[in-house]
Amino acid sequence: MTLSVSTRQVVGPEDAARRNTQGLRDGFVIESMFHPGRINLTYSHLDRMIVGGVVPAGGTLTIDRVAETGTDQFLERREAAILNIGGAGTISVGGKDYALGFQEAIYVGKGSGALSFASDNEAEPALFYVLSAPAHRVCPTVHITRDMAKKVHLGSAEECNHRTINQYVHPDVCESCQLVVGLTTFEPGSVWNTMPAHVHDRRMEVYLYFGMQEATRIFHFMGEPGETRHVVLKNHEAVLSPGWSIHSGAGTGRYAFIWAMAGDNISFTDMDKVPMEALR
Repeated sequence: MTLSVSTRQVVGPEDAARRNTQGLRDGFVIESMFHPGRINLTYSHLDRMIVGGVVPAGGTLTIDRVAETGTDQFLERREAAILNIGGAGTISVGGKDYALGFQEAIYVGKGSGALSFASDNEAEPALFYVLSAPAHRVCPTVHITRDMAKKVHLGSAEECNHRTINQYVHPDVCESCQLVVGLTTFEPGSVWNTMPAHVHDRRMEVYLYFGMQEATRIFHFMGEPGETRHVVLKNHEAVLSPGWSIHSGAGTGRYAFIWAMAGDNISFTDMDKVPMEALR
């Protein structure tokens, strides 16, 4: 058996405020996604987002039917975005092959058929990060390279947050129904992302942290602005962020992260900024 699926129920802000560290991790943190020869998916009730990792090693892995979606095929009523953060590999979409190098992505439209995953070199396998949300219309499948991604440069060295946002699944790059996905990298010496913080009640978000040394940790801040909490994450761990929660982090060393959103709209700038004096 190469596919396993866990389910996360929606957690409200009052409930989150009462949880201890393990309770927060149980509700929001996704661990152990990337294992050789396995597909590991998490089905979240936050906008029905599915998050997971696929590591082809020892043969091809396929996502065809996932019982938790209630459909005959995984993408029958869903779209997906898949990013490769490992060695070179190939994704087959409905029988058509797409070669993905490091930090390349593919957007897959609703009704595209089964997804098959393979690594070019199983000694250095691909690490495919899968994101999927419900879709009400068909959009074309697009292979997205880093050069194709829209670049947004933000922050400064003085503020320890000099970073580049690479927008992969974005209206200026490719069509999607509700997914918006990007990858943020930092200049040396910068460790903060998104501070001052913001919320966007119309959309949920999920962060995957990667590119970290074994001992590096991320202090990811969450919760309502006046009732903040934090969780500590290591390489290849993800955290779900409800619309009512801030989502910001600081690392003890170099890192990058993939962010993805689903919800009412696909406007990247639809956010409610939180002034620093409102944070508690």
